[in-house]
Amino acid sequence: MNKLTRKQRPALTLAILLAIAAPGQALAQDAGTQDLEARIAQLEQMVQGLKAELDAQKAQAAAAPPPAPAAQPLQSTPIMPAANPGTRFSFGGFVKLDAMVTDTDGGEIADGSAGRLFYLPSAIPVGGAPESGNDLDSHAQFSRLWFGADTDLDGRKLKAYLEMDIFGGALGNEIATNTYGLTIRHAYVSWDKWLAGQTWSNFQDVASLPDAVDFIGPTEGTVFVRQAQLRYTSGPWSFSLENPETTTTSYLTGVRGNSDDNSVPDFTARYVSRGDWGHVSIAGMARQLKVANAFGSQDDTAFAVSVSGKWNVGASDDVRYMLSYGPGIGRYLGLGLGPDAMTAADGSLEALDGIGGFVAWRHVFSPKWRGNVFYSAAKFDNETALTGLGVTESSQSFHANLIYSPLPKLDVGAELIWGNRELESGADGDLRRLHMHVKYSF
Repeated sequence: MNKLTRKQRPALTLAILLAIAAPGQALAQDAGTQDLEARIAQLEQMVQGLKAELDAQKAQAAAAPPPAPAAQPLQSTPIMPAANPGTRFSFGGFVKLDAMVTDTDGGEIADGSAGRLFYLPSAIPVGGAPESGNDLDSHAQFSRLWFGADTDLDGRKLKAYLEMDIFGGALGNEIATNTYGLTIRHAYVSWDKWLAGQTWSNFQDVASLPDAVDFIGPTEGTVFVRQAQLRYTSGPWSFSLENPETTTTSYLTGVRGNSDDNSVPDFTARYVSRGDWGHVSIAGMARQLKVANAFGSQDDTAFAVSVSGKWNVGASDDVRYMLSYGPGIGRYLGLGLGPDAMTAADGSLEALDGIGGFVAWRHVFSPKWRGNVFYSAAKFDNETALTGLGVTESSQSFHANLIYSPLPKLDVGAELIWGNRELESGADGDLRRLHMHVKYSF
């Protein structure tokens, strides 16, 4: 029973006593019969009104819902008992089907090679007989999974990140199983301003890459490296010490080799400025080139610089770009299209000058349709007296794509690619490809 009901009880009792006492008093005062009847009728109305009000209050109290219990946490301990308290776990990735129809005029790209899975300029055949027909390849190897764990400790964020795809080499074959192994793309931990582990090189600007159907797109003009590193970031500045590796061409034959004889890590520094207009990035790198050969330990010093960014042109367009140059830029550019250094007759190393870049335009036609057009190129200043004439002098490509998103996170796209690779001898080969994909991100 509520408080209002208890408060109304004395009023009801008083009204009833008045109803009983009033006639006696009226008779004692010898009031007229009509006046007495009027008073009784008035009192009866008061009693009925009070009774109706009490009944309404009782009905309202009975219909009121019970008070809600105090909120309880969904979980009192972490999902993973070994994790720090308060750790937040995340999971995502995408499933992607790629299909390509390829035609080359300088020979056939070897079956099972990476050049059959995505645009790889170093794999464009040169000097062979033209193919008699087109090659059709399809796969799901670039499907991807990632896991993350974030914890706030002492006002700073502690994060772990692990990402994998299935581009790990065939464990089966295309006859029956098409089985492939998982490979690590990223595996790092970061705390406050520090990062340790494997991820994109600090010399690379991932945010400037075009919206491509192909795995990379403007491959020859792009700095593209993932490797182990220790990185420090403060505001727009970041610095890193990264895993070293040296690639070379042998004297006169141009045969490619690589060495892990380095004793000094690659050093990079980057500055990024961001705004509503987009972003611009300026990165520098200094590295040691080192090989132990029959002549002893050989080394040289290499430097490179890269400028890249994205410029928003209105609400529906943007321009993305990158330009990189340096002696010894080698393996950082175009997936190692050119080597870091050339080998002389006495076994010594000479850093190879290389330059590459791309420019891309993206237009959003509607919430479901978008398209991209981009051009990419790279060139190397080989000394043919050291390398011979069979090494790559340059490569270039042109891409145009259209991507349709019928549902959120679901992309269906097609990209036309023309690529060319030229040797120091002047011989060259062309690639023509239609690359299609279906991709669902989650």
